[in-house]
Amino acid sequence: MSRMATFNSPLLLGFDHFERILDRVAKSSADGYPPYNIEQIGENHLRITLAVAGFTMDELSITIEENQLMIRGQNNDDESERVYLHRGIAARQFQRAFVLAEGIEVVGANMDNGLLHVDLERHEPEIEVRTIPIGSTKTIDAQ
Repeated sequence: MSRMATFNSPLLLGFDHFERILDRVAKSSADGYPPYNIEQIGENHLRITLAVAGFTMDELSITIEENQLMIRGQNNDDESERVYLHRGIAARQFQRAFVLAEGIEVVGANMDNGLLHVDLERHEPEIEVRTIPIGSTKTIDAQ
């Protein structure tokens, strides 16, 4: 089954990279664990909050790979000795990816009451205007 490319227009040159990013986002959003919020906490500030109850700071990692913010959790508890009558708190490992737009920078992260907060800042890009000189090609007509 072939799918139609989102950026298939001849007017959109060089956007195949964005199409690959959109594919990655679609694949990573299929799993809903752990739940998260994204909120705007200032004019140029964002915060991603993940519910990571049961994980310690040592069991979590935050990395930036290319333009993706990767948040991983691996619970190291040895639960072979525990007997659960009901288990409603998930303790499985996870990997959550967020694609960062150009100009978005991770400025910090902290944990509070089982919530992992990752703070982001958007830097306004400088607008660059370039003038492209137009040259001429002289052709010599055969006489």
